[in-house]
Amino acid sequence: MKLNIGVIFGGVSVEHEISVISAHQVINALDKEKYNVIPIYISKDQDFYFENSYFDIKTFTDLSKAVAAGVKVVFKKVQSKVEMHYAKNKLFSSKMKDIDIFFPVMHGTNGEDGKLQGMLEMLDATFVGPDTKSAVNGQDKVFMKSILAHNGIKIVDFEWLYKTDYYENEDDIITSLIKKLHFPMIIKPASLGSSIGISKANNIDKLKEAIDYAFQYDTKILIEKVIDNLCEVNCAVLGDYSEQITSDIEEVFQSDEFLSYEDKYQSKGSKGQGMAATKRVIPANIDTELTSKVKTLAIDGFKVLNLSGNTRIDFLIDKNTREVYLNETNTIPGSLAFYMWESSGMPFSELCDRLIKLAIKRKREEAKNITTFSTNVLENFDGSKTSKKMG
Repeated sequence: MKLNIGVIFGGVSVEHEISVISAHQVINALDKEKYNVIPIYISKDQDFYFENSYFDIKTFTDLSKAVAAGVKVVFKKVQSKVEMHYAKNKLFSSKMKDIDIFFPVMHGTNGEDGKLQGMLEMLDATFVGPDTKSAVNGQDKVFMKSILAHNGIKIVDFEWLYKTDYYENEDDIITSLIKKLHFPMIIKPASLGSSIGISKANNIDKLKEAIDYAFQYDTKILIEKVIDNLCEVNCAVLGDYSEQITSDIEEVFQSDEFLSYEDKYQSKGSKGQGMAATKRVIPANIDTELTSKVKTLAIDGFKVLNLSGNTRIDFLIDKNTREVYLNETNTIPGSLAFYMWESSGMPFSELCDRLIKLAIKRKREEAKNITTFSTNVLENFDGSKTSKKMG
């Protein structure tokens, strides 16, 4: 019997359109002999929609028309199943389909940061990719880097700021940043991807401008030291806490001083291929020693952050010192980094199969955990102010 796979994409994120591209790459890669694929689109108004025309990415060239064409849906836990229903009741039944497994292909805010995963966990659903905890750890760069540093994994020196603290103490904070990090610096929103909101500063005016820009996208930002003579490489890790494999390493090239949104998605010849169209070399032009170091650090970082599914981990290599720094993690990477796995000998359809198997494995393991505790503690409470206090 085929499994019903609900591919979720879109969402309230600056990476909305990138999610649409990645999701359709997944939809096309899923083996239709094994799976009934159900495209589930989240509009920029946070509503869920289904429509058969959503199989065609051209439907989304006009997002308002895509929404108008769709049927608004909701999800309900019914006994051991998760069902997709019409949001508005029909004459006889509102049920549309059972969803056996959800396959989120969401990037950034509200989809990759743990919010969608929390909703799916509340439904007791089986779903692909990171769970709530690992999504949060992987998306919030301040959490991620703090956890990595605490566990001895080398990262670039950084500072982080809340918006309110910065604008109340702007001059003192600017002075402190220059003293601790020195110019040049990279400024980033804490919880976005696709290089959105990122800029480089070489002087005080540019630093203030970059901080203002980053705060347009997030209430928390980080400021990092720049690595001179930089080589930027990525390695994908597939697995969970108990088993991991690494892809070939890619070396990526940028037209500016860091890999920009335009480099990733709007470069000449991209033709809607998402991250698959970025300028790269696979395998990377690094020696065996550096290759081994990157792959080891990739697995170490994956395990320390308790990640699961398919994560692309980005690294910075200082060509002068040969130091390798773990830069950031992408728990639902653009295009699912399928091109890195294909270089490693794993077809995209097999990558999707493995992700679905990992989701099923996690669900089976969670079912074995004790999640309730029988107690008579409520017998001590009668609802009055004189009820026995918790000790």
